Amino acid sequence: MAIVSVPKPAFMNSDELNIFEQTVIRFLEQNAGAQETAKWRRDGYVDREVWKKAGAAGLLGLSVPDDYGGGGGDFRHEVIVMQQLGLQHALNFAIPLHNAVIAPYLVQYGSEEQKQRWLPGVCSGDTILSVAMTEPSAGSDLQGMRTTARRDGDHYVINGQKTFISNGLQSSIVLIAAKTDASAGARGISLFVVEVDAVQGFERGRLLHKLGQEGRDTTELFFSDMRVPAANLLGGVEGRGFGMLMEKLPQERLVIAWQAMAMIEAALEATVSYVRERQAFGKQIMDFQNTQFTLADLKTQATVAKVFMIHCTELLLAGKLDAATASMAKLSVTEAQGRIIDQCLQLFGGYGYMLEYPIAEMYKDARGYRIYGGTSEIMKLLIARSL
Repeated sequence: MAIVSVPKPAFMNSDELNIFEQTVIRFLEQNAGAQETAKWRRDGYVDREVWKKAGAAGLLGLSVPDDYGGGGGDFRHEVIVMQQLGLQHALNFAIPLHNAVIAPYLVQYGSEEQKQRWLPGVCSGDTILSVAMTEPSAGSDLQGMRTTARRDGDHYVINGQKTFISNGLQSSIVLIAAKTDASAGARGISLFVVEVDAVQGFERGRLLHKLGQEGRDTTELFFSDMRVPAANLLGGVEGRGFGMLMEKLPQERLVIAWQAMAMIEAALEATVSYVRERQAFGKQIMDFQNTQFTLADLKTQATVAKVFMIHCTELLLAGKLDAATASMAKLSVTEAQGRIIDQCLQLFGGYGYMLEYPIAEMYKDARGYRIYGGTSEIMKLLIARSL
């Protein structure tokens, strides 16, 4: 029986979804075991061949219509992948970013020609996606970005730099936010779909060394008079980029929250297993009242978080998830993630501090969840606006 024993809601419980879940489990068991995930951390990235295997197994482009080679599914399929990545301790594999954060921009805002050109590779794994918003001097303040795009005939000339770009090392398509009108504030931001192998003036920076999530490649990107075809302006009209970003950010924040939820469950499963095996003073660690009370509290926090996540997912599927509620999900679940994993590590004692134990890696990995996609402080600001 699962430690966080929240039953599947009716909208997540169907034969098709259950079969898909087993497909995901088999794929991760075969391709994301302890040796493979350790290699990702050593190398700093997930091999492109693994991406292609994921595409062949039907794990990429889940919400992309089948007309473009996708799975024709919806966010429920993305949730299943995120949950299983977490339980397998394989969340460094940035499938959710590729599938549920970036691909939806191409599906919703791309022209028919753009979708026919780009989406099949997204679904097969031949194309890896990244999104470039954050800059050294502009994180959550997107209006403060300095990257510019100037129209020059049939091209835009893009200059600037981005940082903290997940999938930045291996991505073949980068969704870049740039200012096409520096005097227009948010209304001057546009999004460009850049096929990096087809342009000049694009440069990848160093692989950034992070506190955790070492297997998720993160880099700087530089653009020096990079000429991008005008046809690659997403949506075809300048100045729509900020609105697109705001429309898609609630789903992005729910994606982050679901990954945090999955890590919480993995941490609790590992901890309960450990305290039932480990002995001290002649009895199992689980037999101590302190252990029981601690885990009772952690299970309660996790159960409340998962129930709220299910509620938010139902809202998203109905097109009713607003920015404030998505911010509540990211804030509450990622903050709970930090507290829960910290206390789980404490129950491991000295072994919890050893990096060969997944709980230690989770402790490192979890810290970033309260920062990217909007810090906890930004989430509070967004929630406060709804008061």
